[in-house]
Amino acid sequence: MSLSSLANLWNREKSVKTKVKFAIGAGIIVATLSCLAWVGAEQSKTYYHTISELPTLNGPALHQRLRVGGDVKAGSIQHYSGRIDFVLVEEGKGLPVSYVGTDPLPDTFKDGAQCLVEGKVQPDGRFVAETVQAKCASKYEAAPPGQAQPGPAASETYSNGKT
Repeated sequence: MSLSSLANLWNREKSVKTKVKFAIGAGIIVATLSCLAWVGAEQSKTYYHTISELPTLNGPALHQRLRVGGDVKAGSIQHYSGRIDFVLVEEGKGLPVSYVGTDPLPDTFKDGAQCLVEGKVQPDGRFVAETVQAKCASKYEAAPPGQAQPGPAASETYSNGKT
């Protein structure tokens, strides 16, 4: 075997080793990113349940992040250091909630407001919420009969004759 053929053989082996190392590295990166994506998706899952469904949950369903909606019971909002307690009601059933999130509560969060909370149920039945979303129901109701709806007046028309 000549010296040049040995050099060619060595260069081919070196090239194959480099390609194998690159393939292994790329495989590790892809596997790691896939695992991170799967874990992130699992941890961010939130299941919606009604207040009346909560007592029927058992096992792993109790330890998952949940989303629950209802109306804030009048007079139930109490401010404490580090948390805000209130009661959500829906179909005559109540759910005690403790909000421990760091974001300020929305301006529309008040007695009687529709509210959506995200968090976990505690063994004592209290719901610990990390997120609270509230909306004022009066903003979304239809106007009473006889009141004008907002919009262009009958005399306002565009240049093409359409309102």
